[in-house]
Amino acid sequence: MKLITIIGARPQFIKAAAVSHALQSVPGVEEKLVHTGQHFDGNMSQVFFDELEIPEPAYNLGISGGSHGAQTGRMLEGIENVLLRESPDAVLVYGDTNSTLAGALAACKLHIPVAHVEAGLRSFNMRMPEEINRIATDHVADLLFAPTMTAVEHLAREGISNGKIHLVGDVMYDAALHFGRKADAGSTILAQLELTPKAYILATVHRAENTDTPELLSAIIDALLQLARDIPVVLPLHPRTRKVLEVQGRLAQIGDKLRIIDPVGYLDMLALEKNASLIATDSGGVQKEAFFYRVPCVTLRDETEWVELVELGWNRLAPPKSGEAAIVSSVREQLGTTGQDSSPYGDGRAARKIVDALLQRQGLEATIANR
Repeated sequence: MKLITIIGARPQFIKAAAVSHALQSVPGVEEKLVHTGQHFDGNMSQVFFDELEIPEPAYNLGISGGSHGAQTGRMLEGIENVLLRESPDAVLVYGDTNSTLAGALAACKLHIPVAHVEAGLRSFNMRMPEEINRIATDHVADLLFAPTMTAVEHLAREGISNGKIHLVGDVMYDAALHFGRKADAGSTILAQLELTPKAYILATVHRAENTDTPELLSAIIDALLQLARDIPVVLPLHPRTRKVLEVQGRLAQIGDKLRIIDPVGYLDMLALEKNASLIATDSGGVQKEAFFYRVPCVTLRDETEWVELVELGWNRLAPPKSGEAAIVSSVREQLGTTGQDSSPYGDGRAARKIVDALLQRQGLEATIANR
């Protein structure tokens, strides 16, 4: 069985690593990675391949920047050329980026089965490009690997055949378990930054809805500045956010008040997450990693796809449009709290379940039995 895996953004590298490791133990399976180039910064791409122990992509399309339509269109053309050359048995796509949508569309138009990892997530906010990407991908996919029961229910309500839906758990939980141990053993980021465990806030801000709206980004940054008067705030700065702050002339102003650092590798990021007293983020993946390590989280958005985390008390929403004071209040109230003990994201074997479903679809049950 030949598989083509489409990746392009940092969270996808993590998810793909878990499944790729599981595939490597199966004889007769060939996987080739196609990197669209959506994340082009070295700290946000190459270092991940090194740390996650996955092979260099067979193809790097080098497509980044531009409008959503232009970027997706260029990716669609590039991926189609790869698929015509490789003729895979299936295409694996992850999450909800433009790379996800382009990979799914290119494959289905060539009548190649599409497998969507992290299917069924919904924010119910159609102004988010990610919501459009995930809905469109789910409705052209042949295999939908849902991380939670909530995701399964979303897919069922949209009329997707039950036979296509597989509840497998979250591959990011697989990765967090495995690589969390490596981070404990190998990361020195806390010593480098002279941070005391459980005595700092970790913040990440990168979503276009926050960075491209000046009043929202100002509310977030002003809230972090106010919090930093009482506790160190570490901010690994996404290239998009850095560029906006530079244009606004705020970067130099805040640099001596917040612990601004460049984006870090996966293992260093896990170490920062595990040892934070709280995480404030607009990232979907970071919300979950906070929960995996039982760190309280505040999500800097109007909504979250990971509603389980809010219901369990590990996460709370702080919409940036509510203003600086509301964000500060949410963070202070969430500091030092714990949520309910629960396991909504599976047992850490999601990647193995995905591989088994792919093999079953190709009629390779004997391969499963002989492993």
